[in-house]
Amino acid sequence: MTGPAPVVAAFVVTVALTPVAIVVATRTGVVDRPGRWKDQARPVPYLGGVAVLAGVLVAVAVERPSLAVPLVAATALGVADDRFDLPPLARLVGQVAIGVAVVVTCPVHLPGGVAAVALVAVTVLLVNGVNLIDGLDLLAGGTVAVAGVGFAVLLAGSGRQLAAALAAALAGFLVYNRPPARIYLGDGGSYLLGTALTVLLARAWGPHATTTSGVAALALVAVPAAEVAFALVRRVRGHRSVLAGDRGHPYDRLVQRGWARPRASAAYIATQAVLTVATLVVHRRSSPALAVVVDLAAAAALVVAAAAVGALSPDQEVAP
Repeated sequence: MTGPAPVVAAFVVTVALTPVAIVVATRTGVVDRPGRWKDQARPVPYLGGVAVLAGVLVAVAVERPSLAVPLVAATALGVADDRFDLPPLARLVGQVAIGVAVVVTCPVHLPGGVAAVALVAVTVLLVNGVNLIDGLDLLAGGTVAVAGVGFAVLLAGSGRQLAAALAAALAGFLVYNRPPARIYLGDGGSYLLGTALTVLLARAWGPHATTTSGVAALALVAVPAAEVAFALVRRVRGHRSVLAGDRGHPYDRLVQRGWARPRASAAYIATQAVLTVATLVVHRRSSPALAVVVDLAAAAALVVAAAAVGALSPDQEVAP
């Protein structure tokens, strides 16, 4: 499929299949239940990521079927984690394996050994980063959808098609994920989105991409990447395990300060929108030096914002 058809198909398929995912998740017990670390008052089905995957695959499988390999693997690992609560080592091994699949399917314009290590590391980083920002209705889906729009403008060919399909599928998912959410992405969804961002970033560093597009694209994944860094700083400063959950994320801090949850989600989405616009301006000007400046400015701004809301300070409550 070419033209607008893949985008429309991704949206329609996701809108159509998300209610099915709700039923299947409810009947099989793949749900997020209320608890100490959960905000919802009732069980909410996971498996939203499966519907998003279906929408994306309808759009990209024909033109570039190899892209399905890491995306399907990521979703499968996340769904297994949702259902069976996999131990940390099993999750890490699975994420590394997904990274290897990205290496095989997405060549980049870097020396072989460097490319392999970098793509595996970025896969693990972004999978966990999206998982960390998936804490409020609309937040992860909306943020990654905006990043997808940026990649769709930045890239060409199958990379553009994947990015546009991802944004469209997430738009379809958000119909059901708006507050109060009827379904969550689940780990299946967050792993899928983190892997999709890695694939898109790899495409921006592909053999036919410019240096400017590769460097500028780093800003498009800055939000989930920064979330991992903030969590590590917070937990190390609090002498806690880096694997321990907490309620000290920037969006948690905003809610604790009295922000409505949709407003906190909107702050993340707006931040991603600003980074996306900056990325596209740099891409249009074809200036690698300006791209580096924007990346550094984005990192500094995110750190300042996190520090301002207390997201770098140890949380008083940490999950075991």
